[in-house]
Amino acid sequence: MTADDMRAVWYERQGPAREVLQTGRIARPQPGPGEVRVRIHASGINPSDVKRRTGYGGMPMEFPRVVPHQDGAGVIDAIGAGVPGARVGERVWLYETQHGRAIGTAAEYAVVPARQALPLPQAVSFEAGAALGIPYMTAHRALFADGPIAGLDVLVPGGAGAVGNAAIQLAKWGGAASVIATVSRAEQETAARAAGADHVIDRKREDVAARVMALTGNRGVDRIVEISPEQNFAAALKVLKVNGVVSIYAMDRADAAISAPLLALLRNAVTLRWIYIYRLPQALKDQSVGDIGRALSDGALEPHIGARFRLDQVAEAHDRLDSGTLVGKAVVVLRD
Repeated sequence: MTADDMRAVWYERQGPAREVLQTGRIARPQPGPGEVRVRIHASGINPSDVKRRTGYGGMPMEFPRVVPHQDGAGVIDAIGAGVPGARVGERVWLYETQHGRAIGTAAEYAVVPARQALPLPQAVSFEAGAALGIPYMTAHRALFADGPIAGLDVLVPGGAGAVGNAAIQLAKWGGAASVIATVSRAEQETAARAAGADHVIDRKREDVAARVMALTGNRGVDRIVEISPEQNFAAALKVLKVNGVVSIYAMDRADAAISAPLLALLRNAVTLRWIYIYRLPQALKDQSVGDIGRALSDGALEPHIGARFRLDQVAEAHDRLDSGTLVGKAVVVLRD
């Protein structure tokens, strides 16, 4: 161990978590011009981190060695040229840390462009900060890409997932008239209601479309934040208002497909929006994180942490997330 290395988790080939993830020490990264280095206190795990590690849908290995995880939170401890010195010591949350880089937040230190290290209010824990990033940016884009949502009705299938939970909170912050979430288990209902859902539907026991129409006085909804279009698309079209938006951010399988009634979509002026944060122009990412920062300052956001792991338990954490049994965000805690 030296002053120039750090603990980290990495993989050098794609495959099952327990076969390819390694824990050890590697060189500590140094910030370049316009960059900051962050001493990581907590690292958030997303499904996209798992998919990159497995090669899901043909995702390539971008580097010979990858330290995973896009999201995290910590304290800036070093800066590159052009970054104000006052930023050293700042509490921050990070997004897209490993996007286009070999080192993500599953390490004691990570380097990002200064604009990707956002102020974390003192009242917000590092664990909560590590749970923001990709889920909240995805939820924000799904809700607000087509304009303000004040007074609108929003449907969030999968309201207990990381993105779904974020969507409920951001929709309430944005002034939605009503937020309806779907779940499949009692613990998921608890999480969705804690996030602020006005109504929760058990999709396994109830007719979702009929229940949504009853809850909205047969008006239907303006926005749908969709996690499973293969399962839900037919129901979505039954409850979507004219000029409504279905924002799709995930699917059940890499080869998933949907059958769309084109004439009905045309006549109802339906917008199908695809949300993949990594492809979003930087100006729109800045818009998203700006709103998330304002909502944080307003005390409107409280990420649901489903499980906490140590750095040497990252393989276990990946498997838990991949199992579909986790309610809430998986976070790796590196420091108090």
